[in-house]
Amino acid sequence: MITIGIDPHKSSLTAVALDETGQLLATRRITVNAAAYKTLTGWAVSWPQRRFAVEGAACLGRGIAQLLAAAGENVVGVPATLASRARLLDTGGTRKTDAADAASVAHAALRHKRLRPVAAENDHTRLRLLSERRDDLARERVRLLNRLHVLLRDLIPGGAALDLTADKAAALLRSVPPVTATDSCRRDLARDMIADLRHLDRRLHANQTQTRQVLAETHSTIVDMRGVGHLIAAKVLGHVGDITRFPNADHFASYAGTSPLEASSGERRRHRLNPTGNRQLNTALHTIALVQARDPGPGRVYYQRKLAEGKTPAEARRALKRRLTNVLYRHLTRDQLKLTTGRVDTQRRS
Repeated sequence: MITIGIDPHKSSLTAVALDETGQLLATRRITVNAAAYKTLTGWAVSWPQRRFAVEGAACLGRGIAQLLAAAGENVVGVPATLASRARLLDTGGTRKTDAADAASVAHAALRHKRLRPVAAENDHTRLRLLSERRDDLARERVRLLNRLHVLLRDLIPGGAALDLTADKAAALLRSVPPVTATDSCRRDLARDMIADLRHLDRRLHANQTQTRQVLAETHSTIVDMRGVGHLIAAKVLGHVGDITRFPNADHFASYAGTSPLEASSGERRRHRLNPTGNRQLNTALHTIALVQARDPGPGRVYYQRKLAEGKTPAEARRALKRRLTNVLYRHLTRDQLKLTTGRVDTQRRS
């Protein structure tokens, strides 16, 4: 098996081929353009038994990694920190060249047995993009509403209510005619902001509709959990991706940042908040925990039991989040098993 390490850049990528013993076979520098993929695979065609290792396969190397994965190539992603450590061990120094970096990526892939395979983008990737876009639009809407509140406060005695919408703001403007030229300027600016607000509302609605459609295509059962709406489900599926990359629920909890950290002192045994892990996924689980702790059901029973054991409300919520992480892991694992079984059955029938 030949390992081809790739060090990607914006305008070029460097590929280095190593044999099973780590000996250098060939090096190639390729300009990143429309023909880069064909050039790379054409160069690598002389090694039928090959594996590609791409540094930063989730960021700068995403483009070439996805093209290779979509073509059915064996591709793994190598974190930049792991590649830099491999370079330090191999050379004993920190001097960098593109060829040396690509060789370090290949060496890391040769030695590390648990690198994450690169999977072709699917519905989960679309859900993550839609979820991130909704977060951007929601933040922009909040910023716009805050600016609109400032203008309305100066135009209208007492300002506007907190639950301000575009229609309410327009009605308030019509009810108070401007007195001075400055007030007329404020009114015109407020009208522009109301138009922008309506535009953002339409885009948020379109995003929500598209998210529902993509979520329906996944046939995920996590929406059956209490507190998991289509927006939370999209965020969870988008950030988790392939659940099979987590060997068990404990690894998944570590990724989600719901594994409590021990903070014991003397005879007192206690745990505290875990600030690591995927914070977007952690936020989604926090929302689910708040809903389940509030509404009647097994989640609230578990939360009340932790309070009765002497835990603070924050500690009880963290315990509930950890419990919900296991439930979520089981849902995602079952969904993946059904999907895999369905594919196998389809292949057998064909």
